Amino acid sequence: MLTYTALTNLLGKLQADALGKALENLDPAPTGVGMFEVEDGQGIWEVSGYFLEAPSDISLALLSAAYGANLFVVSEVPDQDWVAKVRRELPPVEAGRFFVYGSHDLEHLPTGRIGLLIEAAMAFGTGHHGTTLGCLRAFDRLLDQGRSFENVLDLGCGTAVLAMAAARMSLNSVIASDIDPVAVEVAVVNVLANDLEGRVNCVESIGFDGPALAQAAPFDLIFANILKGPLVDLAPDMAMHLAPGGIAILSGLLVEQADDIVAVYNAQGIDLMEREDLGEWTALTLIHK
Repeated sequence: MLTYTALTNLLGKLQADALGKALENLDPAPTGVGMFEVEDGQGIWEVSGYFLEAPSDISLALLSAAYGANLFVVSEVPDQDWVAKVRRELPPVEAGRFFVYGSHDLEHLPTGRIGLLIEAAMAFGTGHHGTTLGCLRAFDRLLDQGRSFENVLDLGCGTAVLAMAAARMSLNSVIASDIDPVAVEVAVVNVLANDLEGRVNCVESIGFDGPALAQAAPFDLIFANILKGPLVDLAPDMAMHLAPGGIAILSGLLVEQADDIVAVYNAQGIDLMEREDLGEWTALTLIHK
């Protein structure tokens, strides 16, 4: 059995949201509609629809014209168990002392390593993406330097893999926050699966606005694996919520975006300690003066 995908991209979140809602009303109706910002810092959004029947080329062309999007590209997709496929093709991730794995790889957890269980079907942040891996590696190097962290925030937590890594290394509770309520639900499931209930507090928050964040600040470590635009916008709040001498590990950044972020954070009194490029992505470790 074949299924079909229809993909396009356009500028702006509001336009993408509007196009996504219009796409839901097509006949035949899609079984699902997705929208996400392409990680290039240019404000480009991808909108996709998934169909059990081939969508009308004319209807899709009219939609793309109405919302200023590129023409939809329609593809046939063989019906298969995608989660099982990902499980077969997604190996464990090693980041220093940390070992990120799915339940299908439980027997491969090395002795003496800190295991973080993340299933393939979960939200962004399995550890395979260069940004998440970069954050884990940066945290591991800080631990190797003898640093310890007792008040940690994982801002834009996704699966909460970074928060869970921090919780494994601290006696205190770690906060994992995300603007997306679905991501928060996923984070809660992962926390339970890793036996970290009570050690990671998963909350919904727009930036630093959540009451749990305000009550816990200042933090001595903040992870923010998001995108360039939000990182720029959050720089003043980051300085307010990061303790003197506190460390921020930032990613979600392309290599060519790193210098701009460093300059923005320098202006807030947060200086670069270390940078690691992994392919096209970079992770920055910074310290608050």
